[in-house]
Amino acid sequence: MEGVLTPEIWIAVAEKSGIPELRRTTRDEPDYDILMRGRLDCINRHGLTLSDIQDVIGELDPLPGAKEFLDELRSIVPVVILSDTFEQFATPLISKLNWPALLCHRLVVEDDRVVNYQLRIREQKREAVSAFKRMNYFVISAGDSYNDTTMLAEADAGFLIHAPQNVIDKFPQFKAVTSHADLLREIKAAISG
Repeated sequence: MEGVLTPEIWIAVAEKSGIPELRRTTRDEPDYDILMRGRLDCINRHGLTLSDIQDVIGELDPLPGAKEFLDELRSIVPVVILSDTFEQFATPLISKLNWPALLCHRLVVEDDRVVNYQLRIREQKREAVSAFKRMNYFVISAGDSYNDTTMLAEADAGFLIHAPQNVIDKFPQFKAVTSHADLLREIKAAISG
């Protein structure tokens, strides 16, 4: 979701709060647990609450063209967003994208403080793709970060979109595109091919 259809939530929080440590994303850190433990430590050291973070998210809009891309894609095929975001973060942005199906994680919150996070399952993106394939779906996936690459590898066709050069260089087996229009063309070609 983030970086593909919506802005990176943690970068927006970093900019609004003035805490540069929060700019790190899955584009920078391949180990999600290390990344999240660092984020939780940082927000608690600085006294940021879930409400503070949700206020920032409420001001965000989808990336330009993302809603139109999803609308057209959903007119052709079923679409499920697999994301490492959290239910408590996603609602404002998902509503602006006309409520696509979203599978993501949950935060553990006590008195408005984020104290932990709960993964649905480890490698949930890859596992979801694998499950869809076991149900005889032809699966096409797209992402922008390290944490998307196992999903892309598991899919029948996988693409990088808006990926930084370090991810593109490390995973040359995935075609990289830079726009929703290019991704839509690749998806249509994969469906018809």
